[in-house]
Amino acid sequence: MGAGPIGLAAAVHLLERGLEPIVLERGDRAGVSVASWGHVRLFSRWSELIDPAARRLLSSRGWVEPEANHYPTGAEWADEYLRPLADALGDRVHYETTVTGVARQGRDRVVDSGREEQPFTVHVRHADGRAGRVTAAAVVDASGTWTRPNPLGSDGYPADGEREPDVAAHVSYRVPDVGTADDVARFGGRRTAVVGSGHSALAALVALATLAEKVAGTKAVWVLRRGVVGSAYGGGDADQLPARGALGLRARDAVAAGHIEVVTGFRTLAVEPVADGTLALVGEDGRRVDGLDEVVGLTGFRPDHSIMSELRLRLDDRLEAPVGLAPLIDPNVHSCGTVYPHGAGELAHDEQGVFVVGMKAYGRAPTFLALTGYEQVRSVAAALAGDHEAASRVELTLPETGVCGGAGLFDAPDATKAEAVGGCCAPAAPQLVQIGAPSDSVGACGTTGC
Repeated sequence: MGAGPIGLAAAVHLLERGLEPIVLERGDRAGVSVASWGHVRLFSRWSELIDPAARRLLSSRGWVEPEANHYPTGAEWADEYLRPLADALGDRVHYETTVTGVARQGRDRVVDSGREEQPFTVHVRHADGRAGRVTAAAVVDASGTWTRPNPLGSDGYPADGEREPDVAAHVSYRVPDVGTADDVARFGGRRTAVVGSGHSALAALVALATLAEKVAGTKAVWVLRRGVVGSAYGGGDADQLPARGALGLRARDAVAAGHIEVVTGFRTLAVEPVADGTLALVGEDGRRVDGLDEVVGLTGFRPDHSIMSELRLRLDDRLEAPVGLAPLIDPNVHSCGTVYPHGAGELAHDEQGVFVVGMKAYGRAPTFLALTGYEQVRSVAAALAGDHEAASRVELTLPETGVCGGAGLFDAPDATKAEAVGGCCAPAAPQLVQIGAPSDSVGACGTTGC
């Protein structure tokens, strides 16, 4: 499910294993979600964004690989890689096909009898409204989380007023595209709050700071729940994803230049319209951020598992990630943004033959990289083909994230680790790691950090 980077990679790995994939995509082309943030430049180079199996398939068709060290935009990733890859898969990719539910054939989640012997039934809705079913031996959910942004409210629910029409018209959940006339008109010469502390928030702040250099009166207010900015700027010069480190440095410079005001320790309770036509953010402690024309909420995403409600998934009750993966990525305890290598074993559920992969596998955790997803689906494809030795082995080198701590470490204003810059545990060379067992290799991270 999903014709994005991870779903297409899963299909290619299955094909290489002699299995026949069917890709179900609700959009009218591959990479629709990626294209929707096409103006944003990725932190990863092309060399880190192309799945090895996909490279083999595309190369066999005469595809010319982009320059390895270039940092593409989302639009370039979709146009130059995802769509050629979908074309190479041909009619295995079914567009405008929305998955509405997945179950064991003739069995709801309560029934035990004969369950494991039954194939899966994937319920779909076509563009013309017709309902249909696809029978499958296994299901790989790579549908992502892009359509489920977190709300502004600090308790996980929308802030008071956030969804009211006169407020919602001025709240968005994406990085502004200041190269378009619409967003220049929307944000230029106006005061915008950016709520969030991740890399999307940094990208939004840098975009608004760039606009401020061209359109007088453009201001941004960076609203963070954490008590100090600390490592929200990323790893700087020490970041092994240089584009991300540079982004953090640009944001720091924009703050110093006065284009960005910083508000820390602010937990949003409400968004209120004001009589003069502006908005105000109201914090749980009574503080206010007044005089806002727009609000950009970039507080992460969450998965929607409702289409799997008739299957027996084992999900962590906090992150909504597979229980075997959750301890490796939990931002409350995991002190490094790098993730211990994982594959089919950590992604497995009680319902055999079902895997949630990619960004959706991470649930609410924010540390996903494409490289991680490619390794997930390589391992899953091996498991579905019966090659359990290959499934239990992952060779993975991740760059340091530049953020050596999770949300749980940064809530307190006096958290000393918040001032850390640079990552802490990326390996210097590729490692061959047995999944589910500790590694003796220098630089490997355990389940609680490094």
